[in-house]
Amino acid sequence: MLGSASTLPHVRRIAGIVLAVLLIGGVVAAVVAGRDNEDKGTATKTVRMVIGSEKAEFFADPDVVKALAAKGYTVKAETSGSWAMEGLGLKGYDLAFPSSQAPAVELAKKYGVTQTLQRPFYSPLVVVAHRNAATVLAANGLATLDEHRGTLKMAAYLDAARQDRTWQQLKGAEKYGELTGTLYIASTDPESSNSGALYLAAASYVANSGRVVASAADVDRTAPLMRKLIGVQGAQQAGTDAAFRDFVSGAGNPLVLVYESQVAALLGEGQNPGDLVVLYPDTTVNSDHTVVPLTDDGRALGELLSTDPRLRKLAVRHGFRPQGAGAEFASADADRGAYLNQGLTGVRQAPVPTSAVLHELARRARG
Repeated sequence: MLGSASTLPHVRRIAGIVLAVLLIGGVVAAVVAGRDNEDKGTATKTVRMVIGSEKAEFFADPDVVKALAAKGYTVKAETSGSWAMEGLGLKGYDLAFPSSQAPAVELAKKYGVTQTLQRPFYSPLVVVAHRNAATVLAANGLATLDEHRGTLKMAAYLDAARQDRTWQQLKGAEKYGELTGTLYIASTDPESSNSGALYLAAASYVANSGRVVASAADVDRTAPLMRKLIGVQGAQQAGTDAAFRDFVSGAGNPLVLVYESQVAALLGEGQNPGDLVVLYPDTTVNSDHTVVPLTDDGRALGELLSTDPRLRKLAVRHGFRPQGAGAEFASADADRGAYLNQGLTGVRQAPVPTSAVLHELARRARG
């Protein structure tokens, strides 16, 4: 039986409310589903990695974060000395990213990684000097100088180290009160840090008459000089970041071993380099930043860093040289040319000893 006419408006109102509730419920369901779909569409794989400290600013760069997210990745990076990574427990990590090939090879052996290791970019080791120090080195035949950059003569420098020469013994140094004490290049700890170990690789090659240190006799012959290079420094930094910051602020030693990438990044940011001079050792070792993938996600990220044009461009912005494309680096910023040896002219690459030999050199150097 139908209701009376007076009850129909009430029924219609109830029906309207029920319909509105259903419609609202449908909209809410659609929004939730849309969010779920959106989350799935933009979800990123989280990749955990341990890296050398010199790459921390690269992976923290918002543009790098954005470029990785566009490819489906979120990166969580922790820093460590490159040689110290071997002693870490890397269970749960997707990749290790030390600053050179030698520690990467050791990590690959440890974790059973057999495929070719990606080397997305590299950076030569350089010595940053304050203008006064560079001028004195050049006046005493230890370096050549061309305004903001020059070449460190490794054989001459090592001879000075053998003789325990002081700044005061160099002509012209008396004009500069800050140049006192034993002449030395400040480096990082060779037992834990990549740059410190590669410093010994280059120095030992020169000290061994242009031959890579390969035998116990070679180690015995070169170790005393390596001990002088390291022992004079006292406490050493674990990474180049702090050492470079100290140098730029005017603190610390007038000669510091760093990566070219750190200088290039400073110049690229438009910061005032002050009296900075960049000395390229005439015999050095490139730091090949090498990816050791521990999972499929780590392997895919390593390939992406090597091949993606946007990420390669961002690596250049942070001062790194992408593998196989010197033009990318040379064209990055014309202002860099006054400080950087774009073509690495006059720079000889020394072969690196085996990891076992390099560890022994570092141990002997540290005493």
